[in-house]
Amino acid sequence: MTEDWHFYEPVNGHGLAHDPLNAIVAPRPIGWIGSRSRAGVNNLAPYSFFNLFNYRPPLIGFSSQGWKDSVANIAETKVFTWNLATMDLAEPMNASAAMVEAEVDEFALAGLAVAEGRVVAAPRVAASPVSFECRLTQLIRLETKEGCELDQWLVIGEAVGVHIATAMIDDGIYQTARARPILRGGGPVDYFEVTEGARFEMRRPD
Repeated sequence: MTEDWHFYEPVNGHGLAHDPLNAIVAPRPIGWIGSRSRAGVNNLAPYSFFNLFNYRPPLIGFSSQGWKDSVANIAETKVFTWNLATMDLAEPMNASAAMVEAEVDEFALAGLAVAEGRVVAAPRVAASPVSFECRLTQLIRLETKEGCELDQWLVIGEAVGVHIATAMIDDGIYQTARARPILRGGGPVDYFEVTEGARFEMRRPD
């Protein structure tokens, strides 16, 4: 059977209306990162390059295109929070993505109440049903295959405190869809919502 393919080498461009990579590797969980500068200014920003990398200890990471305020704050203070972005918080999450000066508090900009960390000095989103308090473990500048440094920064942190709204837990099991988490899709505007109707079960082979 013959199939048609669109093939491209990224170094030569994709030849499409929009770069397909972030639509292919999607949907992706959102790294909604809370941090605070040494001067005491709160910062909140969503990152679509985000994931969990290890169970024990729990390591999460996000990648920032450019040395943004989140990265600068974390490099200074060594702490940050991750906050679950949900359907109810979609608009404030989007508002917190605004490109503003470092002196602007995105919590206030997005109309979000701040909750303080219990074990790290970093702000978290009070309305989010799940938040992680994290300590920086690695800050890595990404490179090309030739070893050329990119203005892309991978921040990895160990979750040292986890907040979960008890309404999200049944019989000791966290109910993923109940919070209605949102995920980043491709293109400039696409997001997806996790719903119970989309869930299916499949066990690993023995």
